[in-house]
Amino acid sequence: MQGPSDSTSLRAVPALGTVPPLRRLRALWRLARTVLHGVRGLLIVLLLFPGWTPARRQARIASWSRQLLAGLGLELHAHGGFHAGAKLIVANHVSWLDIAAIHALCPSARFVSKAEVRQWPLVGRLVDGAGTLYLQRERARDAMRVLHTITQALQEGDTVAVFPEGTTGTGHEPLPFHANLLQAVIASGAPVQPVALRYSEPGHLVSPSAAFVGDMSLGQSLWRLACAQDLSVSLQVLAPQAVAHADRRALAAQLRETIAQALRDGR
Repeated sequence: MQGPSDSTSLRAVPALGTVPPLRRLRALWRLARTVLHGVRGLLIVLLLFPGWTPARRQARIASWSRQLLAGLGLELHAHGGFHAGAKLIVANHVSWLDIAAIHALCPSARFVSKAEVRQWPLVGRLVDGAGTLYLQRERARDAMRVLHTITQALQEGDTVAVFPEGTTGTGHEPLPFHANLLQAVIASGAPVQPVALRYSEPGHLVSPSAAFVGDMSLGQSLWRLACAQDLSVSLQVLAPQAVAHADRRALAAQLRETIAQALRDGR
C-alpha cells in the first residue's frame, strides 16, 4: 500500500457541519464500527495469529476484510478468479482499501508496501499480520533486497501483490507502471495476474469518494468513505500470464494497458 499521490483531490472532504444530520449520524456510526473492527483485528493478530495455522489466518484475513468493506458501506463485486499457487498480482491503485478488497478474495496475498505504513497507528500492526513486505523507497539499494525477497517468496509458492504505479491515482486511468519489481516474477517463473480495481457510486462510474489523492490523510479518507452513499468496489481478475524471459519494461507497459483496457471496457 502506498500513500496519496500528488494529484489534486477530486472533491473536498465534506466538513462535519455540511453533512445532512441523518447522513452524519450514519457516517459517525460507520467510523465507530470501523475503529472497533480494527481494534478487534489487532487483538486477533497479536493474541491468536501466533498459534493459528496459515490456512486459519487466511480465512480470518478474508472475513475481516469483507467485514471492513461492509462496515464502511461498500459492496464488493468480483469478476473472474485467482490462479491457484504462486503468482504475482498486479493491480491499479486507488485507495488504501485496495488491499482489503483484494484480501477479501485472495487472503494469501502478501503486499509490498512503503515502509512508512508500518508506523501508521493500528493499521501498521494489522498489515504486519498479513505478511506484508516493506520497501524503504528513499534507499535505492532496498529495492534490490525487496526484489530478492519477492523472488524467493514466489519460488516458495507464495502469492505476492504489488501496485506498480507506486502511488494512488484517481481511478480513471492507471498511472505509468514502474518495472523494477516485475523482475521478480520474470526470475521466479511464476505467472503474473492483473487486477482492475474500480470504485463507483451513484452518479459517478469512477467514485470521487474513494480516491486517496493529494495531501489527504487516512482520517480524511475514512470520513469521506463513511459519508458516501451506495459505494461499491469492483475487482476484475484477469487471466494469468506466463512471463518467463519477458523484458520487464515491456511487461510493465503491457500490464498497464491490459488493466487500462479492462477499466475502459467496464464503462
